[in-house]
Amino acid sequence: MRSLVPLLFLLLSAVVSTSCALASAPSSRKALGGWTPIKNTNDAHVREIAEFAVAEHNKQANASLALSKVVKGETQVVAGTNYRLVLQVKDASGARVKYQAVVWEKPWENFRQLTSFKLVKS
Repeated sequence: MRSLVPLLFLLLSAVVSTSCALASAPSSRKALGGWTPIKNTNDAHVREIAEFAVAEHNKQANASLALSKVVKGETQVVAGTNYRLVLQVKDASGARVKYQAVVWEKPWENFRQLTSFKLVKS
C-alpha cells in the first residue's frame, strides 16, 4: 500500500497540471452567437450587404447617402447571418460620415433586413 502513495501522488499531480494548462490556454473556438471579425471587407458579398444597407436606409429615411467603403465588419451566426458593418458614406453635401449598419441575411430564403443604421460618433 505504501508503494502506491507516491504513484497516486504522481498521477494526481499530472492530472492537476494538465487541467491547469488547459484552463489557461486560449480557446480557438468561437463563442456561440458571438461576433467574428470580417477579414476581407472588400469581399464582393460584404460590399453587396453594405450597398443594401445604404439603399434600404435611403428608402426608409428619404435620404441620399452614397457608400464610399466598408471600414470594418463582423458577422454573427443566428438563424442566418447578422452583418455588423461600419460604413463610410457621403451625404448630400459630399461630407464623409460613418454609420454602423446591421443587416440580417438568410440567403436560402432570399431574405435581407436592415435592422439598425446608426451614426458613428467620431
